[in-house]
Amino acid sequence: MANTTTDHAFVEFERVQKSYDGEILVVKDLNLSMPKGEFLTMLGPSGSGKTTCLMMLAGFETATHGEIKLGGKPINNIPPHKRGIGMVFQNYALFPHMTVAENLSFPLEVRKIGKSEREEKIMRALGMVQMQDFAGRRPAQLSGGQQQRIALSRALVFEPELVLMDEPLGALDKQLRETLQFEVTRLAHDLGITTVYVTHDQTEALTMSDRVAVFDDGRIQQLAPPDQLYEEPENSFVAQFIGENNTLMGTISKITGDQCEVTLDDGEIIDAKPINVSEVGQRTRVSIRPERVEMNKERLSPDAHTLKAEVLEFIYMGDIFRTRLRVAGNDDFVIKTRNAPDQVRLTPGTQIDIGWLPQDCRALDA
Repeated sequence: MANTTTDHAFVEFERVQKSYDGEILVVKDLNLSMPKGEFLTMLGPSGSGKTTCLMMLAGFETATHGEIKLGGKPINNIPPHKRGIGMVFQNYALFPHMTVAENLSFPLEVRKIGKSEREEKIMRALGMVQMQDFAGRRPAQLSGGQQQRIALSRALVFEPELVLMDEPLGALDKQLRETLQFEVTRLAHDLGITTVYVTHDQTEALTMSDRVAVFDDGRIQQLAPPDQLYEEPENSFVAQFIGENNTLMGTISKITGDQCEVTLDDGEIIDAKPINVSEVGQRTRVSIRPERVEMNKERLSPDAHTLKAEVLEFIYMGDIFRTRLRVAGNDDFVIKTRNAPDQVRLTPGTQIDIGWLPQDCRALDA
């Protein structure tokens, strides 16, 4: 992973490591920097190190090695309450015995802000999340979505420069989660707040972020804007973890510049972009997105690769059709096609030709 620190960084991790037992590193040599106002998501499976990074930034965990800086100043030895960081958790962490207004007043009282200024800030923060009519209620009188809005406004009430969010929408139902995804992103951008957001939900990461850091095994596997992450994964882990992906196993049989030839395990030969393969004879996992594969012969470009396929399953999903095929010995090859009037509904057992453009096909590590 290339060093991603810059001179204009607002948040910086410099060679940060974390171990709980002195032996196993849960975060390994992390270099990361964020400019002011960025919405960065740390995405990865459980145990990948993303939450540990967030907790070190918040001050609830201490780095075993390396330095964390905020606005150019080292914060390793500054306690959490003096870092001036807003926090939003999955479980809301609201005080049950306090009203909504009292919950929001608490971080302001800690900062010795006077009563009239407190009231003004509380109403402004509640207004940001359309909850100004709920100031007198207790958390138990609110729905999950309302409680999370209050938790968000409490994190914003003292106007922090940095807000950290740990799976904040994880406990909400799908529709509400999607609504709040857009609200949180809009609010962060409107207020110019620097945001670090932790999730294991790829859709959430892709829809909300300026950049996404994909974690696995304590390291950032790739750090990029959402479209680049999806279209140009740098390794097999990222390709498999972000969105749906087809893979075919093979061996590199030829490399010429930015093109390589792969002999698939069933003997078929295809062209691909060599991403992290370097020599003939190397094993590779060829990656291609379901929506990049075409099964309508008339729409196939003259440069397209064609392979024989057998339909195993054809599923109607409303806006799209999802067809599962047997291709080059792989029974989990999926094609997604738009629900269009000319889309033929295929029956299992049908033999078809499928194709794609060589530039949409990436030869990654095996």
